[in-house]
Amino acid sequence: MTSRVLLDAGVVTRCRRRVHLEHDPAMADAPQAPLDPVGAQRKADAVAHRQLVAGQLAALAGDDWTEIPTGADVSAADREAATLAALRAGARLVWGAQLPRDFDGGRRGGIDLLVRDGDGYVPVLVVRHKVTDRGAGARTSPLHHLVHLAPGGRVDPERKVRPQPRDQLRLAHVQRLLQAAGFAATGRATGGVVGMDGDVVVWHDLDAPTWPGGRTALDEYDTRFADRLAVAEAAAARAEPLARPSRIVECRRCPWWPTCEAELTGGRDVSLVVRGEDAVVLRKVGVDTVDQLAALDPTAEPPAVLVGMPFPDAVVLARAWLRQLTAIRRVPQVRVPRADVEVDVDMESFGDAGAYLWGCLLSGADIGEPHGYRAFVTWDPLPCADEARSFAEFWTWLTRVRDLARRRGLSFRAYCYNELAENRWLLASAERFAGQPGVPRIGQVRRFIASDAWFDLFGSVRDQFLCAHGKGLKTVAPLAGFSWRDPEAGGENSMRWYRDAVAMDGGEPDHSQRRRLLEYNEDDVRATWALRSWMSSPAVQDLPYAADL
Repeated sequence: MTSRVLLDAGVVTRCRRRVHLEHDPAMADAPQAPLDPVGAQRKADAVAHRQLVAGQLAALAGDDWTEIPTGADVSAADREAATLAALRAGARLVWGAQLPRDFDGGRRGGIDLLVRDGDGYVPVLVVRHKVTDRGAGARTSPLHHLVHLAPGGRVDPERKVRPQPRDQLRLAHVQRLLQAAGFAATGRATGGVVGMDGDVVVWHDLDAPTWPGGRTALDEYDTRFADRLAVAEAAAARAEPLARPSRIVECRRCPWWPTCEAELTGGRDVSLVVRGEDAVVLRKVGVDTVDQLAALDPTAEPPAVLVGMPFPDAVVLARAWLRQLTAIRRVPQVRVPRADVEVDVDMESFGDAGAYLWGCLLSGADIGEPHGYRAFVTWDPLPCADEARSFAEFWTWLTRVRDLARRRGLSFRAYCYNELAENRWLLASAERFAGQPGVPRIGQVRRFIASDAWFDLFGSVRDQFLCAHGKGLKTVAPLAGFSWRDPEAGGENSMRWYRDAVAMDGGEPDHSQRRRLLEYNEDDVRATWALRSWMSSPAVQDLPYAADL
């Protein structure tokens, strides 16, 4: 049966409701949120990365390189015809392939690179994110092996696969397109990924049972694609929708969020309080709205098992939402561990490239070290050798403050907000720059992270408050009366500021953006200080208590 719609690989990792909206003729003129500058920059960076890898491979391949024309003046049909001609001619490497449309399967799409393997082709993605971590077990081959050797690689003793399900599902989509066109290599379905480092290809066995339940990547892809195809076909036919709006994490960056938000708010949908699967299971037992959830007895037997939060918390949070409360106390008395000498820490990184700034705010008892904010920063574009110097200076200063406190018989504690990011770069920096002056051994970092001297304030907020609009620092610090100087303050925007600050895109470094980043980082550590100071004060008792709701 021929499908009435053709879908690309992106649908299998996309919200079902978004797939519906994209194929509903009635939504053709509906307003969409514009692509944010950070998202646009990510796309531009990905394009630049692919072009860099393509240039390296083309130089190595010589006459074995075939590049499919692109550009605004080249239609998809022309690209498809050029790809088909290259495959029929047995081209060794085909860059920018646009594969023949699979009308029976409802598929369309392309791939960065197709590599000839025997009587067919193997797909290779080029992505701008990390695809391996330190470890062992990944099957890799050097990038230049694509030019003359068969795909497949060897077991790498120094790299393990970093889970990137989206990559494997995209490869599975192309594998199905190759099979439909008669150009898939025989044997086990295989696909490769070139990551941000651009030095190796990581090979995935798409027929291996590496997914939950012993499923293969192709199994998972087939299930998801069939579902999304049914959703799209129903939308195109103006039939009963197979996907209703429901708030999930993806919503915050979705261009269709204005449409869904209006519908969800108008219906006071339960997903405005509980997300994802919890909203689904509540709807199954007839709890469709925030009002219905709020009316339940939090002490009674739950009508459904929730995974995102305890059922009593969900009921109380619904009641808080109806009262337009940002947060309420879960506990009668809020407590935060304090110390004589305190340091608030906030790190700024640029994607996976590195951590360029460690900001610290020293407060508490006098230990002979000036109180206030200080920044340990490198303005060399990441990744760079100078990152080791700034990290070492940060660690040396933090260690000195701890030692000074101990010598005076004073307690010490350092605070951050959501330690996942800081811990990641504390460990990664110690590992990457091991042996350089001032850089701690990784064991030292691990002991610090595990000690009482390092405290994650996010965990304290999570355990002692229910937050109706999220637990991010930008959301909860205003409860303590704190506000950021920059109205655009945020981690995503800071990426854009950083590019200008280090002249990543050419030209001269923008020193005003450097000042902006330093002020943003300083406000982050001061926000942490203000939040825990408020949590330790009687003023926090003014926040409603959950039991009273």
